[in-house]
Amino acid sequence: MNSYIKKENLIAGLIIAFFTFFIALLVSLGSEALVRVVNSVIVAIILLLIIICLGIFFDIIGTAATAADLPPFNARAAKKVFGAKQAVKIIRNNDLMANFCNDVIGDIAGTLSGAIGAGIIVSLNARLGFIDLILGGAVMTSLIAALTVGGKAIGKGVAVNHANSIIFRVAVFLAWWENLTGTEVFKNRR
Repeated sequence: MNSYIKKENLIAGLIIAFFTFFIALLVSLGSEALVRVVNSVIVAIILLLIIICLGIFFDIIGTAATAADLPPFNARAAKKVFGAKQAVKIIRNNDLMANFCNDVIGDIAGTLSGAIGAGIIVSLNARLGFIDLILGGAVMTSLIAALTVGGKAIGKGVAVNHANSIIFRVAVFLAWWENLTGTEVFKNRR
């Protein structure tokens, strides 16, 4: 096996792929069911925009995790500031956080937005009858790509410039979640 690929990384990658499959399946079925039940192009467009925004939102979090500074959070954790311990864990696990937020959630959002975009074009064609499926599909794909890439470009600047603030907000949410559920999101590392 390549010296760059450790057994632990391979296993972690396979586990993430497994869970990604089921997360994508559940979200896809849920969004498809919602679009079919409501049967409205407007609702489908709103759902599409929400999914694109979620992809951008999680991309910001993943990027901020890799750009945040550890020392300020170590100081806050020593003072027992609520959420600081989770911020330290996020930064120490920034590769996992970035993988989950940027790749897992980002790829699921991209796939779902493409599927919903195709559904919108097919629905418009069925209702209006004069929309060319190939041209409409190309325009929808281009629009989704432009919104996603443009949003992520803006988001990366925000994430890098405000990384500590973003990670602290995420950490406070994680601390609240851990207190509520009794489950620890990240284990101590390094």
